[in-house]
Amino acid sequence: MAAPAVELDVRGRTVRVSSPDRVVLPGLGLTKLDVVEYFVAVGDGILGALRERPTTLERWPKGWFDGARLSTRVDSSGDGFYQKRVPRGAPDWVSTARIAFPSGRFADEICPTELAVVAWAANLGTLTFHPWPVTAADTEAPDQLRIDLDPQPGTDFSDAVRVAPHARELLHELGLDCWPKTSGGRGLHVFVPIEPRWTFTQARRATIAFGRELERRLPGQVTTRWWKEERGQTIFVDYNQMARDRTIASAYSIRANARGTVSTPLRWDELDDVAPDDFTPATVPARLAEHGDLFAPLEAGAGPRYSLRPLLELADRDERDHGLGDLPYPPEYPKMPGEPKRVQPSRARPSTSENTD
Repeated sequence: MAAPAVELDVRGRTVRVSSPDRVVLPGLGLTKLDVVEYFVAVGDGILGALRERPTTLERWPKGWFDGARLSTRVDSSGDGFYQKRVPRGAPDWVSTARIAFPSGRFADEICPTELAVVAWAANLGTLTFHPWPVTAADTEAPDQLRIDLDPQPGTDFSDAVRVAPHARELLHELGLDCWPKTSGGRGLHVFVPIEPRWTFTQARRATIAFGRELERRLPGQVTTRWWKEERGQTIFVDYNQMARDRTIASAYSIRANARGTVSTPLRWDELDDVAPDDFTPATVPARLAEHGDLFAPLEAGAGPRYSLRPLLELADRDERDHGLGDLPYPPEYPKMPGEPKRVQPSRARPSTSENTD
């Protein structure tokens, strides 16, 4: 028999936790109640990452287990799924924000304004929160540049760590400051707070320019090649993470894996001394209490905001001097102006083959 529901006081709101003893992460023995209490324990951090941002929920209603998989557009039979629209029956204190998808359709996504919303979502089986890089005040204007340093087969977290200081150096040369965090997997995320006056198209173009310059500085170590067969054993700068409707796991989110790793903000001086498995629901609350929220400068409305103009000028130079234009969008996106053909190189006919870099 399942344990009776419990009620938690979350900063003045009552949040009901049903089936509190349901095991959610068997590898760590974590129950649903443990997960909710973890998010409450890192409340200042997780709320700072999500506050006022449209947020997609990655839900695992029966928990994550070995062999569990996410539903996809073509196969909805998975054990977990992405919830983009606000769930039915949401309390009236769950705020929403209307966002537009690349298809032109709209949706009302949850937009956390208080910690109880995070706890409520965790009770629904949410392990990972995926906030947009915009706020409810203007869902068309990104206020974060999110750089995903993604290890390809044959590389790992240590390779991403070797690349990260070069990424920081390049951004500093262009007058931008940045903050790193673990992805919770094998990669690193580098965030730059930007002025909220740029479009998604401009932010993506800036990320491409950044990736190409990093690739030039670290040949054989970094790539911007979209097609996996062309990447080799490199760190891929996933520029399409800045395309509209692409999101990155938030700081302090739990990742759905056997180790229950947490996407965790880092200090630059500790990159060489940490590993993704160091950060779990058992360790991150104490780290947050000791060091504070290292991602606080990324919170909406906090700290300085940087211009994308230097990166866009770099993109202009690439196009003018090197003939380097746009790169492919993800396959579900409508064809974009100036985009090269989305043809996998090994399948391209000679008449359709073209340089995508």
